[in-house]
This record gives sequence, structure tokens and C-alpha cells, in this order.
Amino acid sequence: MSTLGEDLLQILHSMQESQRFILGIVGAPGAGKSTLASKLCHEINSQSADEPAIIVPMDGFHYSNEHLLELGLLPLKGIPATFDAQGFVEILNKVQKTKNESVFCPRFDRSIEASIPNDIEVKPHHELVIVEGNYLLLDEKPWGEIAQYLDQSWFINCPIDVILPRLIQRHIDGGKSEADARRKVESTDLPNAKIIDATKSRATRILECSQID
Repeated sequence: MSTLGEDLLQILHSMQESQRFILGIVGAPGAGKSTLASKLCHEINSQSADEPAIIVPMDGFHYSNEHLLELGLLPLKGIPATFDAQGFVEILNKVQKTKNESVFCPRFDRSIEASIPNDIEVKPHHELVIVEGNYLLLDEKPWGEIAQYLDQSWFINCPIDVILPRLIQRHIDGGKSEADARRKVESTDLPNAKIIDATKSRATRILECSQID
């Protein structure tokens, strides 16, 4: 088990049965948030038949493409205004306070570029909820309300020269030409990365991307 996984396991072992630990994993697009969340979830669940960990990604709260088209924001999909931040805050409130019944959360499907409602079920036995996303530490309404629901927040510090090829390839894999992929990265992903980087001072713990490879 990795050092980070061991740290989480110690936290879970020290908690009371009625408690639930919410870990936020933050970083720029392409920093490795999903990779780290999946790795930690697998490590924790491999230690118990109950599988006490689950992931709730922020991406599930993307507004629909239809709604973004109405707002004139579809080309900028991924910026803070293209997410249902208030809905995200409300779900985190439920996840933190509701331990005796399931809480259903949306999941973003990259293959169709859309969110699937109620596709993730946080069950009463889930002691660790890993929330991963770009804007968990953003200090503007309503994003600024998220931090109160995170027991810890881990920021993945990843240089642009590492992120850039990952993002271009991600967009190419999603069906864009290389030229369109580069335009998307330059218009949306890199400006977002600067916004996100400015929030890392609010994190509980800063990780270098080399720690999660």
C-alpha cells in the first residue's frame, strides 16, 4: 500500500463508527486527480470486504451541453460557470450529514460528454468519500462553501509541461483534431489551471505529481 493510502487507513481506523471522512483531491486539469482518487479507493477497499471507500467526482455536476449552449458557454465548457456549483454544495452537505441512507450523485461520462444523474450511490457503509475536482478550494460563491465539508484537501502540484501533453491527448481521444485540441487547451484548460493553482494555499496537503505516478 502507498504511503498516502496508509495515511488514509490510519484515519479511518481512528474514526468512530458513526463518522464519515470526506477527502478532497484538487488540482489542474490533467494533474492526475482521477488517477490518485482511483488508486486510493482501490487500496482502501482492498483492505476490507465492506469496501468502505467511494469516489464522487465534481465533473458529474457539469451543466448539460444544451444548457451551456443557451448560456453561450459551450466552447468554454470546464470553466467554473459551466458547473452546477450550488447543486454540488448541496450534495456534499447530504453526504456529510446523511449516514443512515443512500445519497445519489451524478457521474460524468466522457464518451458522451454528459452527466448521468444518480449514477453514484454513497451508501451508509461508505466511511471514506473521495471528492475530486478542479474548484474545490475556489474562494467565490458558492464554491467557497465546499471547504467546510472536506475533512482534508490534497492539492496535486503538477507543472504545465507535464499537464499540457496529457490535455492535448485527452481532447484528441475525445474526438478533436490536434489543432482543435490545442485551441481547447489554450482557451480553457490553461486559464483554468492558473485559477486553480492560486487556490493551493488553502489545501491541507500539497502533493507533487511525481508522488502519484
